[in-house]
Order: sequence, then structure tokens, then C-alpha cells
Amino acid sequence: MGRVYDFEARRLNGEPEKLSAYQGKVLLIVNTASKCGFTSQYSGLEALYGKYRARGLEILGFPCNQFGKQEPGGSDEIAEFCSVNYGVTFPMFEKIDVNGKNAHPLFQYLKSEAPGLLGSEPIKWNFTKFLVDRGGEVVERYASATKPEQLEADIEAALG
Repeated sequence: MGRVYDFEARRLNGEPEKLSAYQGKVLLIVNTASKCGFTSQYSGLEALYGKYRARGLEILGFPCNQFGKQEPGGSDEIAEFCSVNYGVTFPMFEKIDVNGKNAHPLFQYLKSEAPGLLGSEPIKWNFTKFLVDRGGEVVERYASATKPEQLEADIEAALG
């Protein structure tokens, strides 16, 4: 597997989706959680989506319960939470693991392409973000504390 587009994941409704559906788009891939100190970033992510979607940005949310058990709900609960509390309209996928032996292959790939601080691959917490260019190459990895609005210059550059 050499690009993000080579992977598949299940949407919150259980339907499988090939990430090749996003070919030619700039992607911001985020591991999310509903009960995290960074959960309010959903607002910033949705604002970015609203601002840049027409130019080719897609934000892909992947709920994860590996950090402090901060995503305990099922797909229906996650969908309702995101919609009711943050008006999320960007694609959300089924809950996955991002670290360990059961880590989703997409996140195994993302971590190998864009290691974190000091070359460390494991994701440290919820709302780690990966920016992917229109060719499916990982451009950058951002820490949980990096607010979505801080990514605007990099998103603008990737959109061209």
C-alpha cells in the first residue's frame, strides 16, 4: 500500500468506502473522541470544511476509544453527538484503533509516513491530524493541541 487512496474504511452507517473516492482531494484525517478535552475541535474542523470544501478539502473523522476511553458510544451515538453538538457534516467513519496490533491499516500507514515528535510513530492522543495532498501523499502530522484554525496556511498551500 503506497497511498492513502489504497485503503478502505467503514462509514458510521456501516457501509464500506474506498478512500479512492477522495482521489484528487486534499484530506485532513483526524482521530476523534466525543468526551475529550479537545472535542471542541469539531467546531474548528467543521469551520475548515465549510470554508474549503468547495476548493477540494475533505475532512475524514475516525472515532477512537484508545485514549482514556473517551469514545465509549456506538456508531449511532457518535453520529448523533457530532450532529447535534457540533453540526458535523464531514464524513465520519466507524470507531477504530489507531495504535497497537489492531490498528486500522490506514493509521498504520499514516504513522509510518509522518512520524511524530522524535520519530515516534504511535499516536499520543485524540485529535491527532494528518494532512494529505491531492496525490494521496502524507504532507504533515499535527499534535492534538494544534487547533484546526492553525492549519489554514498548510491547507491553502495544499489546495494550491
